[in-house]
Amino acid sequence: MADRKASQESRNLNVNLLMASSEVDQKYLGQFAKQNNDSNPYLSSFLYKVLGLSVLLSKKLIRARRLRKLDTTRDTKSLQLYHHIIWLSREGLVMIEQYIIPMATDQIVLRVLAYKLRASFYHIFVLFHNQPSVHQTAIPSFTTISKGKGVDRSSMRSSPNPLEGGPVQPLPPGLAPVSVPKPSAAFLLPATDYIPTATHCFTEASALADALLGGSHPVRLSVKIEFAAYMYDCLHDGDGSRRLAGQAISDVYHATEHMLDDEFEDATEQVQVLGKMKKRGTSASVGSSTPALGGGEGSTPRGGSSTSTPRAMRPPKAHVSPEVPANGQNGINRTTRRSP
Repeated sequence: MADRKASQESRNLNVNLLMASSEVDQKYLGQFAKQNNDSNPYLSSFLYKVLGLSVLLSKKLIRARRLRKLDTTRDTKSLQLYHHIIWLSREGLVMIEQYIIPMATDQIVLRVLAYKLRASFYHIFVLFHNQPSVHQTAIPSFTTISKGKGVDRSSMRSSPNPLEGGPVQPLPPGLAPVSVPKPSAAFLLPATDYIPTATHCFTEASALADALLGGSHPVRLSVKIEFAAYMYDCLHDGDGSRRLAGQAISDVYHATEHMLDDEFEDATEQVQVLGKMKKRGTSASVGSSTPALGGGEGSTPRGGSSTSTPRAMRPPKAHVSPEVPANGQNGINRTTRRSP
């Protein structure tokens, strides 16, 4: 019972991680697509394509994450779901690597976002198409054995010419060469080990975000969230994942850049997700508090359970000038646009 509850909590956290990261990515993709519509319509068209692909892909990933087990014997819809995920990810990676990254060299935030999206697509390959598999929900392999027909005779060696000498009869079934099963999605993407490439892409995107973006920038936090999730789920490095999440939270509270209201709200939700990731896989992950921007006491209700404050219940934000930090807390500066 406890294992089932822990598994359900893990799936829910995976969904929350995916939503927290993809929503920010999609928001900035739309902004950059609109900004480049006049100056670079070619780049803008690919940004819109990746945005639409990301919306479709995020919905399918949420469905796939919520599946407990992939059963190919009774329902083929689940297998089609995974095939569609691999195909969308492959197409998105092509557009990112061949078109967007080369054209985004002079736009700092878009450049970081493009490198992050490239790592995200390789993350999907590792989760669902890696050989060897790192997760039980990877696409299964199919052998050439037919139902009701016994062993596939095509895998046995054919008899040599009697004039050439050697054995005349086929080898016993136990000594026959075994054909290596091919993944069912091999026709979409080569089945190989994508972990080295994915790890390199995440490391490069994280280093780029650290160098070019402030500690509280939502795109930088999006990189850290998915990198920490990748380390936990694919590299099985729980300590490294928790350290990365904790360092990202620390960078937020030591950031000095100014933030707009929408950036502040995005960063607040992302820090809450990072707080859960910091305690993931430990005894403190149950009934633990979740850090939030603005910090301070009162972020954790009595009883030790952690709940996030709905947006409708949040207190109104004060209008401050760009030179004055809001409330003077944690060194986080926030600026707002006054409504007309």
